[in-house]
Amino acid sequence: MNNQIEKSRQLRKNMTLQERKLWDIIKNRQFFGYRFRRQFPLGQYIVDFICREKKIIIEIDGGQHNDIQNQIYDSKRTEYLESLGFNVIRFWNNDVDEDIEGVWLKLKQIFKITD
Repeated sequence: MNNQIEKSRQLRKNMTLQERKLWDIIKNRQFFGYRFRRQFPLGQYIVDFICREKKIIIEIDGGQHNDIQNQIYDSKRTEYLESLGFNVIRFWNNDVDEDIEGVWLKLKQIFKITD
């Protein structure tokens, strides 16, 4: 079996608390009817969340992303994903933990949803 598919399945089974918290508000088309996939393989990478309809990828980052090596990796990864036409949005774990409503409002703005 494809290694990326198996890895994505394992990541779905072992989502972080922050990923679960965000997934709870975007799964099943709960976010204004948009469909999201989680731990989705794309090229050599696996993205946290993707809305293919709007070409938006959402990444939830922990403190390890402050490390210079991880910043270089993330930059190359984002450049690749953007070359495919995706907009990559990043939130920190503490954004999700402390201000999930703010995350939701930011997503609403990015998706250009008006009331």
